[in-house]
Amino acid sequence: MRQICDFIARWMGAMVLLVAALALVMPASLAWIGTWAINPMLGVIMFGMGLTLSPQDFKIVLSRPKDILIGCLTQFTVMPLLALGLTWAFALPEELAIGVILVGCCPGGTASNVITYLAKGDLALSVGMTAASTLLAPLLTPLLVWALAGTMVDVDALGMLMSIVYVVIAPIVGGLFCQRFLPSMTRSVTSYLPAFSSTVIALVVGIIVAHNADRLLTAGLLVMAVVAVHNLLGLAIGFTVGRLLHLQKPKCVALSIEVGMQNSGLASSLAVLHFAAYPLATIPGAVFSVWHNISGALVAKLYQAHHRQKPQHPCRSV
Repeated sequence: MRQICDFIARWMGAMVLLVAALALVMPASLAWIGTWAINPMLGVIMFGMGLTLSPQDFKIVLSRPKDILIGCLTQFTVMPLLALGLTWAFALPEELAIGVILVGCCPGGTASNVITYLAKGDLALSVGMTAASTLLAPLLTPLLVWALAGTMVDVDALGMLMSIVYVVIAPIVGGLFCQRFLPSMTRSVTSYLPAFSSTVIALVVGIIVAHNADRLLTAGLLVMAVVAVHNLLGLAIGFTVGRLLHLQKPKCVALSIEVGMQNSGLASSLAVLHFAAYPLATIPGAVFSVWHNISGALVAKLYQAHHRQKPQHPCRSV
């Protein structure tokens, strides 16, 4: 069973791509699941994240404040500004622009920890950054969306804050409580969580794609181009920031992946909840969910190969 779970977690990008393709070609296969299911499913993923977090992970945030601060500052400046710049550069229609900005303003995605591990990056830093950016998201994500998209549409920043608390923070706290008071049960399921989360992420992407298949086919190439550029620039700039600050290679890798990989499922959820009048706003998050798992797997192979060649070399001489 564990071998099957490891296989699913390792090939998460391929699974997400297959489910998205199925939903695009045969929307009825997943369209019967209402978009209302997205929030509970994301909550389940966040609950799983809470089960895997430990006091040591929060100690990382306190014991390595400089690294975490660098990561969060990069996360919440580079990706939102890139999103805004790309909406201008590609002259995106309003609906798609909102979706791209939502993706850019969200915290790091939980899949980034798996990719960092595969890439031989600093896993502790990756987990610490994910935890810190997720905890900051209820405040920073609504404020950033309001600042960047408020001129286009009315942004309910307070409503978005409450949504993130319900969908992200509350389930994580629930997972932490289970870990504290039901440790034996938690230990028994922890090894299966990456595969479970990967499966739920694939379903979330499939539901979004199925409900927007016609629109995605119409605006697909444009969205894919913007999403790919957004993600690849985030990966490159994250690594470059680490290099300029003379961080060691594993830290550069973690910073690259954390900055480039967003919690795009949350972006789609917020689009469904708060921008229902703009249906296309859900599309960038769905496409990002597919693309960043593929690019993440590829960049993990790239960093992994470089690690074998120069395992201890400092980042600044790469």
